[in-house]
Amino acid sequence: MTAPRAFCFLIPGDPATPTGGYRYDQRMVQAMATSGWTVDLLRVDADWPTPDACALTRAATQVAGIADGMRVVADGLAFGALADVVAAHADRLRWVALVHHPLHLETGLPPALRQRLLAGETRALGSARAVVVTSARTAQDVAAMGVAPARITVVEPGTDAFSRANAGEVTDMPTGKPAAAAPRLLCVATVTPRKGHAVLLHALAGLMHLPWQLHCVGSLTRDAATAASVQALARDAGLAGRVVWHGEVEAGGLRAHYAEADLLVLASLHEGYGMVVAEALAEGLPALVSDAGAL
Repeated sequence: MTAPRAFCFLIPGDPATPTGGYRYDQRMVQAMATSGWTVDLLRVDADWPTPDACALTRAATQVAGIADGMRVVADGLAFGALADVVAAHADRLRWVALVHHPLHLETGLPPALRQRLLAGETRALGSARAVVVTSARTAQDVAAMGVAPARITVVEPGTDAFSRANAGEVTDMPTGKPAAAAPRLLCVATVTPRKGHAVLLHALAGLMHLPWQLHCVGSLTRDAATAASVQALARDAGLAGRVVWHGEVEAGGLRAHYAEADLLVLASLHEGYGMVVAEALAEGLPALVSDAGAL
């Protein structure tokens, strides 16, 4: 049996991945450890949420090694794709699913894959003793998948206290731009269809008569095909000279971008919470965003 204040946190891939979801996971682990819990971080590598057979076998072996009776908090990106593994160990492990947003709500999925993800995640959630979500909207989405509301807990992400007036205290923080510089727009989002970069670029193409520059921060490799497509769209629309693609940046670099920006822009087609919006507002940066999902 396991210790009374211990749990395993199952995370899909590198826990240091610089996205809002992974930062949320990191903070949850840190907070529990600070509160006196023993935390065993279990990294499960695969092409989530569509792992191949070899990855599923590896994951099953890793889960089989977890001690009987252990509480296992599993990030939904992996949990929803591990329905068979979750069910096989449901009697001996205390599963808690952490759902940032349901997998089938990702934008651009082929219908067959969308249905497969919905069926798999619904089955996996049926084996969870509790489900943690990041917003009331995601709680509704999870309840629609058959999870009793009494088993769902909303834990919204927090933000770091930070003042743009004290930006100079952060390492490598820019000192500011000339007053006459064009307004600097900032989009912080992994380049995937759901994040709506194409929507944003089409909108900005209609504003060429105004001065602005767009800085896009977020992975260009998680979905290389989409990244190539939106970069080509920017070139074809005559926006290449106004759009800068920075790729992934670490926390200090992200704060530097917040400090330099005049406006956060986000055209997501769905968000389970929208951590970047909360972070931007906490740092005094206004935001213009879509009304999709929990935004």
